Amino acid sequence: MNIRSLTRGDGVVIGAAVLLFIASFLDLYSIDGAPDDVLPSLWASGPVVLGVVLAGIIGAALVVVSRGLPQPPKVVGLDLGQFGVAFTVFAAWSALGNIFDPAGGANNVTSGSATDGPDAGLGLILALIATLVMAAAAVATPLVPALKGALMPAARPAAPQPYGAQPPAGYGYPGAQQAGFGGQPQPGQPGQSFGGQQPGQPAAPPAADFSPFWFAVPVPRPLFPEDGSQTPIAELAPGTWYLAVEQRGPALVAQTQDGRRGVLQDTSGIQRG
Repeated sequence: MNIRSLTRGDGVVIGAAVLLFIASFLDLYSIDGAPDDVLPSLWASGPVVLGVVLAGIIGAALVVVSRGLPQPPKVVGLDLGQFGVAFTVFAAWSALGNIFDPAGGANNVTSGSATDGPDAGLGLILALIATLVMAAAAVATPLVPALKGALMPAARPAAPQPYGAQPPAGYGYPGAQQAGFGGQPQPGQPGQSFGGQQPGQPAAPPAADFSPFWFAVPVPRPLFPEDGSQTPIAELAPGTWYLAVEQRGPALVAQTQDGRRGVLQDTSGIQRG
């Protein structure tokens, strides 16, 4: 899981989940004149625990995990993140219902006559706020540019490397030991040469007026094959540095951390290293 691919919207979801967890230990409802130490917390109510607390926390976890995985798994044809969004919306809906009736149906009728029940407690109110914020962020993140920005900005590399050179430590996955850039072997180690070509076959040079440079994308961007087909071969993730090796009009030819080359058609907002 690459945490650098998380967005600001995911950060809001995480913060709301933390608030929901804290709220679960506070009062479920309030009664005038009753001391706080005798009032139950949200964990004392099965419907609130299952429909609000656990549904919200599980939904937040699914949203965040699906965003951090390069290929989110599918369940019955739906992405894991879509299940997470549905859980957060359900949690907000359940919290709203419990605000109107915090003690359930037991307090609504006594001896055949309607009576006033207890009011919603601080924990239930905070749970409603947390689930509403969580659901709104989960739904709006793919739609609002401000929420699609990277949660953790990419660390700048020490200096741009020359074309075909080995990247600095941490390229793609910080701290990982990797082979040389583009699949080139490190000194004394066997391996393939740049772009998968055999030794002795030079790689195609970039345009004369182009200098390779490191860059990061602000949001996930697809990388298309160099032959012009429109089936993506990879997805560039925010928070990871890639090397642009050639320019083709407004597009860039970039190479991923596993040595694949492709065309980045949308270069708007990229961060140069």
